[in-house]
Order: sequence, then C-alpha cells, then structure tokens
Amino acid sequence: MRLTPLARLVATCALLAGCASPGTQSTLDSAAQPTDNRAGQTHLCATSTEQTRIPVGDLFRDGEWVRDAFSGKRAQVEDGHVSLAPAKNAEGLVMLESAEPVQHRFQWAGATVYFVITDRFANGRTDNDHAYGRKSDGNKEIGTFHGGDFAGLTGRLDYLQKLGVNAIWVSPPVEQIHGWVGGGDQGDFRHYGYHGYYALDFTRPDAAYGTEEEFQTLVDQAHQRGIRVVMDIVMNHPGYSSLQDMQDFHVGGLFDGFEKYLPERWGDWQPESWENFHAYHALIDYDSPGWSHWWCKDWVRAGIADYPNAPSAGIDPIKGSLAYLPDFQTESTKAVDLPDFLANKADTHARNLPNATVRDYLIQWHTSWIRRFGIDGFRADTVKHVEPEAWAELKVAAQKALDDYRANHPDQALPARKFWMVGEVFPHSVTRDHYYDDGFDAVINFDLQDNALAGAECLPEMDSVYADYSQSMHGDKPFNVMSYISSHDTRLFSSEAHNDPELQKRVAAALLFTPGTVQVFYGDESGRRDGPNGSDPQQGTRSDMNWDALDNPETASTLAYWRKLGQFREAHPAIGAGRHERLSSSPYTFSRQTDDDRVVISFVRQ
Repeated sequence: MRLTPLARLVATCALLAGCASPGTQSTLDSAAQPTDNRAGQTHLCATSTEQTRIPVGDLFRDGEWVRDAFSGKRAQVEDGHVSLAPAKNAEGLVMLESAEPVQHRFQWAGATVYFVITDRFANGRTDNDHAYGRKSDGNKEIGTFHGGDFAGLTGRLDYLQKLGVNAIWVSPPVEQIHGWVGGGDQGDFRHYGYHGYYALDFTRPDAAYGTEEEFQTLVDQAHQRGIRVVMDIVMNHPGYSSLQDMQDFHVGGLFDGFEKYLPERWGDWQPESWENFHAYHALIDYDSPGWSHWWCKDWVRAGIADYPNAPSAGIDPIKGSLAYLPDFQTESTKAVDLPDFLANKADTHARNLPNATVRDYLIQWHTSWIRRFGIDGFRADTVKHVEPEAWAELKVAAQKALDDYRANHPDQALPARKFWMVGEVFPHSVTRDHYYDDGFDAVINFDLQDNALAGAECLPEMDSVYADYSQSMHGDKPFNVMSYISSHDTRLFSSEAHNDPELQKRVAAALLFTPGTVQVFYGDESGRRDGPNGSDPQQGTRSDMNWDALDNPETASTLAYWRKLGQFREAHPAIGAGRHERLSSSPYTFSRQTDDDRVVISFVRQ
C-alpha cells in the first residue's frame, strides 16, 4: 500500500529517526514497565552482631575448621554447628568456607558479569570525544557522547578485579551512525548512538571508543586479570539514517532546493523555535533514488523508496521493525553484495562475499571480532526478533572463530575453549525453552529486578526466589540464566530504593547470592543515580559512572561491602552454580554445593 505524502513523512520519520522513543532493546516493544507500589516505604530488618549458633548441615563434618570470609574468624564444627558473630559491618552476614580454601574451576553459572556502557564509564582519552564531528549540546547532554572509551575502561580493570568481576559485558563497540536523530517522543534532545546500538559499520570500532589497538589492549589486559570479555552484538537492525550520514556517505536525497535550509555541515542543523529535533525530516525526500546507496532494499525493510515495508515488531516479531529501526532481512536466502556506502567506505573491513546472504555477512562481521581480538562471548541483543536458525549458525561460526584464535595464540589461558552466548529475550524468566537449543548458553532473566527491593530490606525474603531458581535450573535438563537488579532498558535499583545507601549496600547480598550468572550494571556497587531523561524514560539509566562519589564515606562503605561479597562469590562458583538448600529459618541459613565447592551463608537478625 502506498502512503499519502503526509502519512509517508510520519512513517519514515519514525522508521529512520525514532520519533517514538528511539532505542534498540526488545524491552521497548513491551508493555509498560513495572512500578514500585511501595514508594517511599522501606522496612530494613534489624541485624545482630551477637555470637550465634549456625547450622552447617552435612557440608562440613564435625571437627572441621571453617572460616567466615567476611570477618576472617575461624570456628570448629561441633554437632553440625559453628558459633560465630557477624562482623559489625557485615549487615548480619556470616559467609562460611573451608578454613583451607582451594582454587575452583571457573563456571559461567557462578560468574559475575559487569555491564558497562563504554561511553558513560571512564574517559581515558579526550582527543576522541567528538569523533566524526559529533558535538555536545551544552545543555543536559541526554543523548550525546560523553567521552568514555576503551582506554578509560582498561584503566579501571583493577577496580573491577577488586569487585570480584569474572567478565565484562561491553556495549557494542562498532562504529555508530555519525549523526543524531530526534530523541524521545517529543524530539527534545539530539540522540546519538553513544550506547552502541545504532551501528553503521559492524567491522570497525567507533572512533569515539578508541582504536583497534586499544580494544586489543582492553581484551589482553582483562585476560591477564582473569576477566573475560563479552561483546554486545546486534543482528536485528543497523542504526537509523541521519542528516550527517546522508552527507558523509552520499545516500538518500533532499527535496529540490531544500539544501539551502541546511548548514555547511548537515549535522549542525538546528530546529526553529517552534520546531523539535524531528522537524528536519520535512527536508528529506524519502522517495529519492539516492536511498539505493544506503543499506538498500535487499538488506533491510524500511518502507522508503522501493524498500519493503516492515510492520511493527509486535505484529511480526521476526520481520517487524523494532522501535522503527531498519530491519535486517536475516531470513532471506537471496545473495547480496555490499551496500554501496560500505563498498565505497575507505576504512571498512567489509568486503564482498561470494553468494552471501545478509545473515552470512552479519555472522562474518561479528565473528571477525573473535578471530581478531580473542573475545570470550557474545551478549546478543533483541534475540526474539531474529529467526532461531540465525543464532544457531552464529554460535557455530563463533566457536570456529574462537578455535582459530586459540590455534594462533596457544599459550594464552584466555579465551577459554568454549565460546559463551547469552541472549536478551524480553520478558524471559527462569525457564528452559528453545533458545537453549538455538546456541545460547544462558538467557537474561528479567524477573529478579522485581524482587530486589524486598531482598535488600531483608535477605530471607529471597529464599523462595533462590529455591525456585535453583530447582528450575537443576532440573532434568539443566540450564543457566543471567539475573540483574538494574538495567539500561528498565530502571536503576538506586531509583527504586530512593537512593537509600543502606538498601544500596544490602542489595549486594540479594543479587550476588542469586543462583546462576549475575549481572552488575555499572554503578550498582556505588549507588549511581539516574541522569536526565527528556521524553525517553530509559536515558537516565545511562548516566555517567559516579567516580567522584567514591570518596564519600557512605559510598565507600557500600563499595567495600560489595567488594567483600563479590570476592566471596568469585572464590566460590558454588554460589551461582550449586544447588540451594535452606538449612535454617532462624538464623536464616542456606548452603550451596557443587562437586568441588561448598559454602554456607547465614543472615543473623535481632
């Protein structure tokens, strides 16, 4: 169906520049986010520092010495119990391990994955802050690049190591669209691809993040510390079009005579006082034959020129457009050549592949990062919006790329032999389904965030959650999930806890004792707060890492607590990978055990 010019403008505005709250994650095509009905009401249970008799079940035999990892105190098991007092700053926790600790083999199910949005974490180089001519807005900087880069992240690896982090999930490092699109429903800010989900060239790092050499240094330095690198990837879509990309790559077209309304550098366009940042679309001719030089009709569904239309992802999850982004035709069996703009791009690694489909190109581009840099895993974005066969093919190709890298670097302990993939499937819970047969080793669990506040107020509230997770994951067909308390697509725990430092401290236990892999979003450990949102409620969750706050005594105390618990989890894969068994209700005590690891954790209330 052909649209009227006005309807066409509205549709293409949305499709190419995200008029409706641009974003990339599958949460954006979901129902409204859950709200906290207990706003302003917290009920911290009082904890004790009195000596307490703690059961250890049959994990530690009578006469055996155990150690509280928090206080460092030792005790001997007698009649299936030990007597210990929680340390003053332990928030009631006693974390028991063998007094003769041993090294345990790494397991992803026991891992702590630290998720960073590179641009918002740490700025190691200021000379690349305005790559491709991008500019700050001089206002709230809601959707602009802030300067974080690979060099800055590399410089903070010791900080992450002290947190007990096993892996870093790095936001997509690939080159982003050079320009901006109108941000939010109201077009009230410039929205650049600072987060990494608006890809332009999948084969190169964005210059704002750094160079290939700096990315290699990041991976190598992480590996030297025993930290794995998980790269965020997108198979569902590239980035929107923007005025600056139209000019830089000679794609698309303006209405005749409308170039006079643009400055010399098109990305510097400013709306009039009565307009918003979506208004530039009135200058663009979306029927221009010049759009054939962009991704082109055989690569994406975009509803412009002679491109195929894409329904909403809610109507067709696979062939629909998510948040009005151009939708890759990954299901197509048609052989394609490189899009013109990539074929003519001087610094790309993309090359024409013989008889290759869109899926073939994307898999080759993504796995080249494994083969070149030796990364350890993928976090796959918008999984349910790509056909399962594509993920299965990606996993096979990723493993082959890892095998090639290891063959060329035989003396390196990392990356390990098995490539790891975790998928984002909103609103997945702790259940095993076909995604585990499609190449995924884990799927993100969206449920824990709703339990985190109650767990921070009083850890025993987590027992039914822990028991359910453990029973499910250790069933007839074992599986793994990755759980979190804060996300770039939903909300920060600090906001849910109304920036209460006591809750921000105590939630460490609720998260880090959760069965399966856990994800720490940067700043969970330091109470990072929301930034400005504009008309897009998710923007504030990507605020700058609050490094300056670490000198604050309250924040320092919170961070120290997270480090204690994080290092305990790192030392004991059984916490995530082991079976959960409650040993006592008073004091609340549970055990986790694998074939070669065992811990008992107790929470002592007044």
